[in-house]
Amino acid sequence: MARRTGRRPGNQDTREAILAAARAAFAEHGYDGASIRAIATGAGVDPALVYHYFGTKDELFLTTVQAPIDPAEMIPALIAAGSVDTLGERLAETFLSVWEHPVSGPAFEALLRRAFANRISARLVREFFAVQVIRRAMRHLSQVVDPAEVPLRANLVASQLFGLAVTRYVLRFEPLASTPRTTVVAAVAPNLQRYLTGRLAAP
Repeated sequence: MARRTGRRPGNQDTREAILAAARAAFAEHGYDGASIRAIATGAGVDPALVYHYFGTKDELFLTTVQAPIDPAEMIPALIAAGSVDTLGERLAETFLSVWEHPVSGPAFEALLRRAFANRISARLVREFFAVQVIRRAMRHLSQVVDPAEVPLRANLVASQLFGLAVTRYVLRFEPLASTPRTTVVAAVAPNLQRYLTGRLAAP
């Protein structure tokens, strides 16, 4: 689902100052460690102005990262669409669909290219996937898997998805780049499902 990008009215200089402070704070402290108060202080504004321009910390973060999707909408719909036993397949299909969408696909490619070129952008992209995407998805698995395994499982899922995105859509390795989406989904979904709910350690 493409993310809405409408802007709140207001002074553009103030808005850009908040975004610059947010970018620095999220890159240095991560999503969890960056507070609205600290971001407001960095921008030289009252915290109320941050909420006025961006509404929530989530929305401020998504705008800072220039994320083309809103995981708060996408992930719950993905979870609710079927059982946990087929979540890997739905995750793969959704991920590829987003990359192949004419709007969100180029935006995601630009996001990854910025991450490759700049350390701060890399941290922001990592936080976006770790906090906004993977954490939301893994939160629904706490009753299925050992909670202590969730961070590793989340990293493994991210490694599969990032690796797939880079090889298929950025570097465009053939024949993967031109393989039909249904074939790619069928190939990677079992790996994703094992990372999500399967055994990780050797028997």
